[in-house]
Amino acid sequence: MKQVYFDNAATTQLRPEVISRITEVLQNQYGNASSIHSYGRSSKSLIEQARKTIAKQLNVTAAEIIFTSGGTEADNLVLRSVVKDLEVKQIITSRIEHHAVLHTVQQLEKDYNIAVNYLDVNEDGVIDYEQLETLLQSKNKTLVSLMHVNNEIGNILDIKRVANLCQLNKALFHSDAVQSFGHYEMDLQEIPIDFMAVSAHKFHGPKGVGFSFIRKKSGLKPLIIGGEQERGIRAGTEAVHNIVGMEEALKHAYTNLEVERKYITGLKTYFINSLNATFKGIKFNGLSANLEKSSYTVLNVCLPIAPEKALILLFQLDLKGIACSKGSACQSGSSKGSHVLSEILSEKDQQKPSIRFSFSKYNTTDEIDYIIEVLKEFM
Repeated sequence: MKQVYFDNAATTQLRPEVISRITEVLQNQYGNASSIHSYGRSSKSLIEQARKTIAKQLNVTAAEIIFTSGGTEADNLVLRSVVKDLEVKQIITSRIEHHAVLHTVQQLEKDYNIAVNYLDVNEDGVIDYEQLETLLQSKNKTLVSLMHVNNEIGNILDIKRVANLCQLNKALFHSDAVQSFGHYEMDLQEIPIDFMAVSAHKFHGPKGVGFSFIRKKSGLKPLIIGGEQERGIRAGTEAVHNIVGMEEALKHAYTNLEVERKYITGLKTYFINSLNATFKGIKFNGLSANLEKSSYTVLNVCLPIAPEKALILLFQLDLKGIACSKGSACQSGSSKGSHVLSEILSEKDQQKPSIRFSFSKYNTTDEIDYIIEVLKEFM
């Protein structure tokens, strides 16, 4: 059976170079980075070099990079601390954020009785920027939390516009950049963002590691207590092999960015054209078919399939060796529909199956042809 993987928004295949680097560190650099002997100093040196590499890529200082276990922890670290320690009284976000943000904000609303305002989104999943500007005029201390690239429909936020609005109105700005870092260049001196969350496994790095960008002198306090690692912001012995693996993945992602982006954009274009040429009634959710306003790695398709066939579509695709998703992988075990699509689709279109296909450098047009042939069996 042919095996094709089109669920790269959920997680990506490790680059061979990353595996080699992780293996090397596991074998040779096993000292605890907090130890003062040579083994510990060697591990500490690797961590600090990785921190500098990441900081240079974002044009920030190394002290502003705090390693975490991934994007969810990075989001929680910021969101919880700004409310608990910085006394933020209002959070502005949207209902199409990743659950790492959405559920955390909902819990903070219960625990601290803060005001939460959800921005309207149109049928394409675009936030109401004018509404944001109005809400920012509140006298309450405010945090805006909006993701850079939506993990389900691929929409790209005008992050510089939002950052400038927040700066103008003296609000803090946090962005979940899990789906964009490693795929887009960002200069955080040009974009006055305060906090950002990143996860390595979205750009061919290892699982279980990511980082928070925390603007210097933010006043944030740790979420995890128990040690002075990560400048006192995140306790716990650092996973040196994962941190170095993330650095290695980052280096390859940005060294090959233009070539790989062009190739993957070509795959997405080919898939869109193939779907339109083969099936009548195909719709693309959000702005995912717009090559300028959505990520080149994500395509979310609403298929004109009868409801009785729709129920088993993902299962049948899996039997054919096709890995894709009906929404965020973090909720794929749930019978609930996508909270993102429920916000933007009509009730009629919500009854049809919507599938997220997400691409990487390891995909091919032959694999797309195979998917098209399999989908024909359901139409």
